[in-house]
Amino acid sequence: MTQNALAIIVLAAGQGTRMKSRLPKVLHPIGGRTLVGHVLATASRLGAETVEVVVRHERDQVVAALASEHPDAVIVDQDEIPGTGRAVQVALDALPSGFDGDVLVLSGDVPLLEEETLQGLVDAHRAAAAAATVLSAIVDDPTGYGRIIRDEAGDVARIVEQKDADDAEKATREINAGVYVFRAGLLRAELAQVTTDNAQGEMYLTTVIGLLREHDQKVAVEIAADTAATFGINDRIQLAEAARTLNDRIVRRWQREGVSIQDPATTWIDDDVTLAPDVTILPNTHILRASTVATGAVIGPDTTLVSTEVGEDAEVRRSEATLAVIGARATVGPFSYLRAGTTLGEGGKIGAYVETKNAQIGDDSKVPHLSYVGDATVGRGVNLGASTITANYDDVNKHRTEIGDEVHTGSHTVLVAPVRLGAGAKTGAGAVVRKDVPAGALAMSVAPQRNIEGWVQKNRAGTAAADAARADSAE
Repeated sequence: MTQNALAIIVLAAGQGTRMKSRLPKVLHPIGGRTLVGHVLATASRLGAETVEVVVRHERDQVVAALASEHPDAVIVDQDEIPGTGRAVQVALDALPSGFDGDVLVLSGDVPLLEEETLQGLVDAHRAAAAAATVLSAIVDDPTGYGRIIRDEAGDVARIVEQKDADDAEKATREINAGVYVFRAGLLRAELAQVTTDNAQGEMYLTTVIGLLREHDQKVAVEIAADTAATFGINDRIQLAEAARTLNDRIVRRWQREGVSIQDPATTWIDDDVTLAPDVTILPNTHILRASTVATGAVIGPDTTLVSTEVGEDAEVRRSEATLAVIGARATVGPFSYLRAGTTLGEGGKIGAYVETKNAQIGDDSKVPHLSYVGDATVGRGVNLGASTITANYDDVNKHRTEIGDEVHTGSHTVLVAPVRLGAGAKTGAGAVVRKDVPAGALAMSVAPQRNIEGWVQKNRAGTAAADAARADSAE
């Protein structure tokens, strides 16, 4: 294996007690991915020979999530010896035999570092022929972070953790970002000398920096241009701040690609979303997971799309859709709920207060308002009257409804599945359809109307209705 080979080690073994959560810290999500998922997504673009993730606390949860997000990552278990130094040591032992390239160490709770920053760090490390290169940042308040301590020549002398720093060292504003590049052979040798003799009783990876200097090895530092991107996530406040920073970055990226975002402050877009030029996003809109929106579509206001596909020039207003497909020039909303498996054809309409689920609705078909369409196939050119319901559940099983092309239903129609309406069929208002309707037939289920004269005056005497009826009858 060449000396220019790169291995990446992602540290994800920490407990994250300040999150106060049943969920491991590195699995908290921002921008549609877990924290460690963002780190691994960036790492995967750096051309490494191998990417390892070191796990310990809540190991099974973390491994299960990684299997879903990044199945190619190599899982390495840290033992009972605590500390980042020990985590890297066991990861080095798990590298392919004979690996003697560079090792990039990342933290699973630092999700905002971009590919350019990390590639620049690796390139600077190699150009300087350094034994180690540290990513640092200059901050106004360094509380809680390890400090970069430089010597009189301005070179790195050592890194001191907050709990081990004296007052002068605590005043230093240059912090350790927890990201390093090492030459693998030198890193192995120095880690063998690291002990747990410190305030926290841990094997610090940062101790290696001081040891390398003591052994006259070159240690370089790269100061990050984007300070905020170097911050780790330790509590819910920092999680929210990181989510906002990431979202601002995503919004600006799409604006540069020709997407109109009317109110960036209230628009949230996940990292895996795809938007075409000339999409318009109105305020209070969330476009999440792997959603895609085609040219000319208008989304919002007050809309949430989750893993939903929206076609060209479609409009979705004040509605929610999950795992749905909305065709070109279709309209959805306001106040619609498209559940998983909904497909709305080109030019179709799902209107106000409509819920759909596992429903395939054909081109130019309309479900205008106050309806439920579930487990149904709806043909082309269909118009379902107000309050049309597909009664798909019999308390035991779900059943499908099939509606042919150009079917029109009257208001308050109930289609009791399993049932089929042939092409061109119609239903009368209030119909309860329990049997198949042939093509072109009219289905009705109405009893003759019976009027009982004087019922209100007799049974509701003294009410306003009785008085009004009496007065009207006298005219």
